[in-house]
Amino acid sequence: MKKTIMITGGSKGLGKSLALGFAKQQHRIAICARGEHDLRTVKEQAETLGAEVVALKADISDATDVEKFVSIVEDHFGSVDVLINNASIFGPGPKQHLDYTDETFSNVLKVNIMNPFLVTKRVLPGMIANRSGSVINLTSEAGRTGFAEWGAYGISKFAVEGMTETWASEVAEYDIRMNMVDPGEMDTAMHSRAVPDCDYDLAAPEERLDVFFYLASEQSNKHNGERFEAATFINKAGVQSE
Repeated sequence: MKKTIMITGGSKGLGKSLALGFAKQQHRIAICARGEHDLRTVKEQAETLGAEVVALKADISDATDVEKFVSIVEDHFGSVDVLINNASIFGPGPKQHLDYTDETFSNVLKVNIMNPFLVTKRVLPGMIANRSGSVINLTSEAGRTGFAEWGAYGISKFAVEGMTETWASEVAEYDIRMNMVDPGEMDTAMHSRAVPDCDYDLAAPEERLDVFFYLASEQSNKHNGERFEAATFINKAGVQSE
């Protein structure tokens, strides 16, 4: 069954791979990002794969942009079945807390915490009305273990994990599930910023999609408030999507 899959930060890295992965399965795709050129490229690639796509330039840490994006998607597709809160920023690179400016620290927290909060808050009423939906938040190993020089990014992911668990308990009565995925280290621009001297092999983002396909499917309807690691996920049911 075709679903509407909304992906924030859908123009690069994992977000791009998610958009194209779900497009191959003929789902309806809604993506947003701050970079219009890359976003347009992903849209064209997804359409070439046969998917119907809504793509909009947006800063989803801004409530006005969130309202515009979600309203357009709901008008076009009717509802959002799966929300993947992928968008985030690392910040200025490896840096100790003492070296952060107040403004930079605050901005990382705002983008990485407010964007999943704002988008989820806007999408949830439709899911509640349908008594169905899956929200998937992106986290990191730095969201449960403090690493030196991962700074505001790590702290923001601690917050995302807490928000996911709290919200999961609040939406369970509506048959909505909210889970989080740690994709692990991948060959992306963000990882290059976080680990500039990386000297070991990294997975490609498209190698980490199975857990997202599973959580988007109804096969995962018993999972709520849980944390998954994409690198070690094994889908015993063999489900890739619905």
